[in-house]
Amino acid sequence: MLSISASAATWFAPFVLPICLYVSFTDMRELRITNQANLLLLLVFMVVGAFALPFDAYLWRYAHLAVALVAGIALNAGGIMGAGDAKFIAAAAPFVHLGDLRFLMALLAASILAAFLSHRIAKLSGLSRLAPEWKSWSSGNRFPMGMALGGTLALYLVTGIVYGS
Repeated sequence: MLSISASAATWFAPFVLPICLYVSFTDMRELRITNQANLLLLLVFMVVGAFALPFDAYLWRYAHLAVALVAGIALNAGGIMGAGDAKFIAAAAPFVHLGDLRFLMALLAASILAAFLSHRIAKLSGLSRLAPEWKSWSSGNRFPMGMALGGTLALYLVTGIVYGS
């Protein structure tokens, strides 16, 4: 059982899942996660979170955003991740219950592996010809992490609906 309430996950999912899909798509197509998507994700938390969470939990979740943003800026400065990835992680952090952090890390690891393998299989097979203009096909070693990050948040919320407290 997850620490996120099934009720909160149910409130968040209809608004967050389309954003996660958009982030995955644009990162594959352009190798960037747009600021608009990150701001929209944050806006969804600001509005829906006020209704979906108890007020004290709602306010504490902004600490998640701050910690993730500082860590993301440091990782971006070190060349470990892109700025869009860091901003997406910060915008997504308030949706995650702190008690689910261990589960989320395992889910992220599985999502990275699945996204990487599926992207490489599509790139090396004829599937890449369906969208030949996508930058991720010819990016060398660069990988569109938005696939894994968006997928992780989406799967977390869907799992929270089913197995939430």
